[in-house]
Amino acid sequence: MHLTGLHHLTAVTARAAENVAFYTGTLGLRLVKKTVNQDDVSAYHLFYADGLASPGTDITFFDWPAPPERRGSNSITRTHLRVPGEGAVAWWHARLREAGFVEAEPALRDGRLTLDFEDPEGQRLALVDDGGTGPEHPWDGSPVPAAYQIRGLGPIRLSVPDPARTAAVLTEVLGMRRDRVFETGDGPVAVYAMGPGGPAAEVQLLADRSAPARQGAGAVHHVAFRIPDADYGGWADRLKAARVPTSGPVDRYYFRSLYFREPNGILFEIATDGPGFTADEPLETLGDRLALPPFLEPRRAEIEAGLKPLHPGTAG
Repeated sequence: MHLTGLHHLTAVTARAAENVAFYTGTLGLRLVKKTVNQDDVSAYHLFYADGLASPGTDITFFDWPAPPERRGSNSITRTHLRVPGEGAVAWWHARLREAGFVEAEPALRDGRLTLDFEDPEGQRLALVDDGGTGPEHPWDGSPVPAAYQIRGLGPIRLSVPDPARTAAVLTEVLGMRRDRVFETGDGPVAVYAMGPGGPAAEVQLLADRSAPARQGAGAVHHVAFRIPDADYGGWADRLKAARVPTSGPVDRYYFRSLYFREPNGILFEIATDGPGFTADEPLETLGDRLALPPFLEPRRAEIEAGLKPLHPGTAG
């Protein structure tokens, strides 16, 4: 059993309507699922992905009325998004600079051209050249030309005060391999690879002995790793055998999950590829209406009444 790559990353927004406008309008991603946090139905859970809502392309947000994140260690500090080639990075640099979201110049980091930027709430992002490798599924409705569209998640950076403890979980429990180390202005970063490796299947680990972060708007809540559906039971057994305290099996309807915290406190999730987001909506109309898993459907009227509009002048 092996992890096959990154599945999704979930962050926090306090301004859901602005979040939708930025991720669909500026970044050109597809809103593939408009649902609620299954543990807090007062909050939207918004999923942005590629044209087919493929596993490994999702960046998602909980809509919570939280103050801004206090940055620090014990947190996920950079989310990379893959684009196909150096020309795409240059195109994005011009687009984001014109929109006022980027000040940095593209830079070569770990052998890949990378552009750091932030969303309107300070979510730390980066576009990274993935060399055009792997599948791509552009969205026809995107304002971004298909040749430049974001292809999915890239490396996720963890900043922790004790990297050795996190590294032991990555390698001994999750089966990742320490692939290489590269230098940054913040110090050396170790890269851990899953499955086939490459930018869609990497975690970066940085030593950071600053005060712990406090989650809030602009923070990352957790990162999820991909597994085949058939391996779910085996992973539950593997974590139990390793004496890792977990959530136990959790059925999210669109995928099945296992949650646990690594020793520095960052929340990890293992998630199956299926059933997928077309379990309750046709591919053509993903994200158009509020989707609720079957166990929440009887509460639809109550839930809809408690959510604020995402688009001015509409009910959703």
